[in-house]
Amino acid sequence: MITDARVPLAHQQPCSTAYEQMLEKVRYEGAYPTRERADEAVRVVLAGLGRQLTGDERVDLARCMPLEAARVLTAQIPDNQPLTGWDFIKDLATRSGASLATTRWDICSVFAAVRAHAGPDLISRILHQLPTNWALLFGQAESTPAA
Repeated sequence: MITDARVPLAHQQPCSTAYEQMLEKVRYEGAYPTRERADEAVRVVLAGLGRQLTGDERVDLARCMPLEAARVLTAQIPDNQPLTGWDFIKDLATRSGASLATTRWDICSVFAAVRAHAGPDLISRILHQLPTNWALLFGQAESTPAA
């Protein structure tokens, strides 16, 4: 079950094993000192990604994620104008109050776990839907159209 930041930790429902494993991957990738810090990064980044994705890619990504992560992703209303990768970093930094460097670190750490759940084919479809400069955030080389 998704946790609510307004509910004290003692009253929150436990997370599923799949979500716990996702948090551990994010914690490892991001070298976060606590599971709570990894959870915070996951929630901020997936909410931001949820504002960018639409259509089948959004649905397919939600299907392959742990339920808690899928809820965070799909609770967001997609923006009318998707952001470039750089604008996405700036938007999340502004919303979270973190530095650009910390925000980029959080994004890359969470997207490593997203890649593991989604697989290369879905990530490729997602990158084709999004504007420029997203591939590097997903740990891939930026593809350029052939001349």
